[in-house]
Parts: sequence; C-alpha cells; structure tokens
Amino acid sequence: MVVQPIPDIPALKVDDALVIGDLHIGVESHMGRKGVHITSRTDLMFEAVVEAAGDDVERIVMIGDIKDSVPGSSKQEYREIPTFCDRLLDRFSEVDIVRGNHDTNIEDFVPPQVNVYPASGMKLGDVGLVHGHTWPSPEVMASRILVMGHEHPTVLFKDGVGAHMSEPCWLRGKFKEPEEKRFEKIPETFIVVPAFNRILGGSPINTIGSSLLSPILNSDMVDLDNAHIYLLDGLDLGIRKDLMVKDRKFRRWNDDENSPRTV
Repeated sequence: MVVQPIPDIPALKVDDALVIGDLHIGVESHMGRKGVHITSRTDLMFEAVVEAAGDDVERIVMIGDIKDSVPGSSKQEYREIPTFCDRLLDRFSEVDIVRGNHDTNIEDFVPPQVNVYPASGMKLGDVGLVHGHTWPSPEVMASRILVMGHEHPTVLFKDGVGAHMSEPCWLRGKFKEPEEKRFEKIPETFIVVPAFNRILGGSPINTIGSSLLSPILNSDMVDLDNAHIYLLDGLDLGIRKDLMVKDRKFRRWNDDENSPRTV
C-alpha cells in the first residue's frame, strides 16, 4: 500500500483513503470559557480536507478526537459535528471514525452513515489505524504499519541565545522486539500524525526528561531514539536522539485536562 503524507497539510494518504486525526471540534468553545474568544475553524478544516483529498480520494478515516469536550459536550459540538460529517458524506463515498479518548458518545453526533470503530482500531489493508491513547487490538498490531494520533506532535527548536519555537511535525520510526512479549505480532513501522486542528498547539517530542502520551510510544517496543522527525513540508530533520533539547519552560498539551500544562 502507498502511505504518503500530504505536503503542508497534517493528513496522510493511505492508497485511496485520507487519514486525519485530532480535530477537536468545539475547542473554541472551551477556550472561550477561559476568556480566549476566537472564530470557529471547523469550516477551514473542511476546506483543508477537500484540498488534501484532491480528486482521487473517496474515503476518509478520522483517527480520534473529533469532539473536544471531555467529559460532557458543548453546544458548538452539537451544532458543528453533525454538519461537518454531513459535508464529508457529500464529498466522500465512505466516512470512518476510530474512537479517541475525547469521543464519548460520538454516535450521538454523527449521521448513521458514518462508520464508528472502537479505540482498539481498524485496518486498511496492512495499515493499522488507532487514536493512540490505548493499546490496539492484536489484529491491528499485526499490521505492517501502525498509524496513530493523540500526541499532537511538535518539534521544539532552541537557538544559541535561548529563544524557543516549535513546529508541528510527523514522527516515523521502527518497532523492535520488547523484553516481554505482549503481542504475537507487531508492526514494522509506526507513524504519528500531527493534529489536524492547527489551533491546538502540541506536545514537543524532543525534550529531555519528558515522556510521551501514548502507551505504545512509552513502551520498550518502539525505537524512539532513531525515529525520524519531519516538518509538514516534508523536510527530514533527522533522528530524534540528535534533536533532543533541554527545556522546562514550554507548555505541554495535557490531553486528560483538555488544556496545556507547564512542565
């Protein structure tokens, strides 16, 4: 199967399907309650989906966190998620959702034509798709490539005078045989997809002393040191162990509290 990131858009093409994750529709409502008022980006996300799909993609798979609020739901989510999915159904012949940790009762928000898969994941050929907050099923782990979201990955840059900036990024690396065998078969490769909603910020994946969010990436079955970090334009920055920086001032995405936290 052909697995290819879309240049400058946090979306992955898997043969004739488009894969995106971490839309967090309704995040603007959450930010408004904290005093930060911004216009909804849901229409802009739909336009980005159409641009990424081009003319030859007929299926879209959203790998979790379509909703933002957890627990509960906002009026914005009840208003915008059904409309967003209706527009996807007008454009794509098949619309799939893999449940994320924010997607409580997602079936109440989407049309019945949308296929909803459990958090343990689904497969497209030899590619497994999960959100990433929990372990995939053995069937999904038997895939050749495992694609996940959940991390909202960014790469942190630090210059010679101590200034910092971060950029969304892709993370791609290899699995390795763990000390304790949890699964009969494991993938060859993992890919972490950047958050599709650009206002979310993200979690730097190259800071010394900080752990990642996914139990898969925190296990001994992946080779994080030698995983490659790519910018959205496709630039290969190199392997993670050569890009590590020490910083205690950035704000890291805390997915459980639905907001950043200071590390």
